[in-house]
Amino acid sequence: MPATCKLLIMGASYGSLLASKLLFGGHSIRLVCLPAEADLINAEGFRVRLPVRGRKDPVELDSRKLPGKVSAGGTTGVDPKDYDLVGLAMQEPQYRLPGVRELLDAVARANVPCMSIMNMPPLAYLRRIPGLDTEALKAAYTDASVWNNFDPAFITLCSPDPQAIRPPEEKINVLQVTLPTNFKVARFPDENHTAILRQLQDEIEAIRYPTPDGETELPVKLKVYDSVFVPLAKWAMLLAGNYRCVTKDGMRTAQEAVHSDIETSRSVQLRHRPLREARRQSRRSGAVREICGRGAVADPAGFGRARLAEWRVLHRARRQARSVDRHAEGPAPPRDRRKCRSGGRPARSQPQEGGSVRALQVGPVNAVGSVLPARLRAWLFHLDVFPEAEAVCDLRHLRTRRLV
Repeated sequence: MPATCKLLIMGASYGSLLASKLLFGGHSIRLVCLPAEADLINAEGFRVRLPVRGRKDPVELDSRKLPGKVSAGGTTGVDPKDYDLVGLAMQEPQYRLPGVRELLDAVARANVPCMSIMNMPPLAYLRRIPGLDTEALKAAYTDASVWNNFDPAFITLCSPDPQAIRPPEEKINVLQVTLPTNFKVARFPDENHTAILRQLQDEIEAIRYPTPDGETELPVKLKVYDSVFVPLAKWAMLLAGNYRCVTKDGMRTAQEAVHSDIETSRSVQLRHRPLREARRQSRRSGAVREICGRGAVADPAGFGRARLAEWRVLHRARRQARSVDRHAEGPAPPRDRRKCRSGGRPARSQPQEGGSVRALQVGPVNAVGSVLPARLRAWLFHLDVFPEAEAVCDLRHLRTRRLV
């Protein structure tokens, strides 16, 4: 395997984010894009702005100052056999357009390993999932026939977790990253093709970009996984929320898309639960699967955050009420804290009550009246962030520490 690779990326918008990280490895990258984009990138390069934790201003990557080389152009004159890896970074409907369709078909016939970061999984990749009826899924694609000539062994999926936009006030060669998460890619069936992904993963992991504050580790990395299900983990949330933002009447937020029709959102999550659970279920025992299956409840996207917000509001109200009660009752009388410790002995200067008989252990008791273990008592003292934990502590007459 060569130290540097030739990479072809179809799509210069989202594709420039991936290209900016790959250029650190000294690779040669060809971007397939529109003529106006190609002319601007060839003249000025492209810039990617990455938010970095702990810094107020984002880090701007200029492709002209990175070790690798980048060029841009149209679909004509491109031979896929000249490249070691092809990245699919266009939106799914674009692959049916004239020129793009022919280039994609040439990529399929050349049997070059492809990594997709599309806005939906390629149909050829879904054929790698055992037992999945891909014929029934063709209606979801603008033109499913563009994937007919692909061998599933030569295509993999990279989760589109990072989110980025092109600022409207900037040129089209500027990309602003708004959610700097990692790309999660499934390995290829062939180990030689997977070795390319692992090399790119290691190179991106080692990036330390010079800034006025010193060398900085950059977000948005490439992570290689053995399971074909990992890149699909986010799709249930996208289908329940993001993909339902566009309506006949206009745009709406993801929260409105989820909560306007709860039952539909719940059904989307339930339908896609087998994909999310398949890998985890395969390693569970039968008893664990039965217990988790009985108690599993699928929440649509945004439900967990909404419920947590309600819990926090209720918890703060109860805390304020208890604070008022404590002020009304006045301060508690002073006491020797050493006597109150569970199983503790009095100080040396104080006589032991009951002669040689040790004092009874004082502490919270469970439902049958026995003393709770020390680890469980500490656990109760630290769970005050949730109302349920506070209710348990109130029932046991404990004064819990305030952590929030």
